[in-house]
Amino acid sequence: MSIYEQFGVEPIINASGAVTRLGGAPLNEQALAAFAEAARESVPLEKLQAAACREIASATGTEAGLVTAGAAAALTLGTAAILARHDLGRMERLPHCEGFPDEIVVAREHRSGYDHAVRGAGARLVEVGFNELVSGAGVRRTEAWEYAAAFGPRTAGVLYVLTDGSRPPLSEVVAVAHAHHLPVIVDAAGELPPRANLKALPATGADLVAFSGGKAIRGPQATGILCGRQELISSAALQMLDMDDHAELWDPPAELILRDCVPGLPRHGIGRGFKVSKEQIVALLVALRAFAAGEYDRRLTGYQRCLETIATALANAPAECMLLESDGERLPILEIAVKDRETAFNVCRRLRAGSPPCYVGHGLLAEGKLVINPLNLDDERAAVLARRLAEELSA
Repeated sequence: MSIYEQFGVEPIINASGAVTRLGGAPLNEQALAAFAEAARESVPLEKLQAAACREIASATGTEAGLVTAGAAAALTLGTAAILARHDLGRMERLPHCEGFPDEIVVAREHRSGYDHAVRGAGARLVEVGFNELVSGAGVRRTEAWEYAAAFGPRTAGVLYVLTDGSRPPLSEVVAVAHAHHLPVIVDAAGELPPRANLKALPATGADLVAFSGGKAIRGPQATGILCGRQELISSAALQMLDMDDHAELWDPPAELILRDCVPGLPRHGIGRGFKVSKEQIVALLVALRAFAAGEYDRRLTGYQRCLETIATALANAPAECMLLESDGERLPILEIAVKDRETAFNVCRRLRAGSPPCYVGHGLLAEGKLVINPLNLDDERAAVLARRLAEELSA
């Protein structure tokens, strides 16, 4: 009996990938061992975060970095840093921003439920551009000049949400923002791989970049990375760390906290609820080293084999399989096209309700497709999933 079954929860076969609602990516083996080892001793968290700062800075080519409680927490902390900088009065008042700039400019087409993370720090989002392609009202996307036209005395910075198709290019937005002395924070939670993005995105000049730690990096699910300018990382750290100490004893690491920028010891900040444990920090750093070194690439052949097993088992099923092969870093993906949208939803529903429960990617259900992401699969799970798919597709 698994540990989950001991608490009355049946484990599933996860063919959806590193999605949070299903527990994320499988933890890197070395990271898992590091997590257990780190649990046996105590260390000052600010010193451990300073070590993380050095590791992240090296991996990303930035001035500084911070391990956060996920990418959304990184966005909240990064926004809080942009709003308050090292002004202790502002830190104390967040999320209330009366008397200082609180507007973050964002493209309308970059808006999503995730921007709660930015608004949670106290920022007010100001939209630019139109989503004309979706509305069928034109062919243009948001353009860089629209950001500049929205800047004013209340503007604190710019939010850029990165995907493969984000427009305008990040470098153009950074250039426009910097011409007005405004920082840019980038939501790149799911933009690894390619590994090159670890350094390529900060290299655009973006002031802060947020990555997920529990997806491709395969660190603990509830971890993230915030990296960028030291001034802003320092402010973010001050607003997250436990600040319950005597000012006479406080001696923060210089690579993490710019001590000379604050007149005293701040109280707990808006990010205090985003604390990260020592075990999570260590495990994330071990996983980051493995990811940056390309150690996960050797698994791609096994993932391909899992998908081929499933496609072969469905050769006589009323479905059409399309295997999208890896580019050498990204995972291969299997798309299973069925009769129509209704069939796709019904099959997905029955897979979840069966035994064992199987969760496939549901992003293309409206197009009549089931998507198989192999990140959490091995040969045994792939064989079971293949059987369950064959059963439900033929039902």
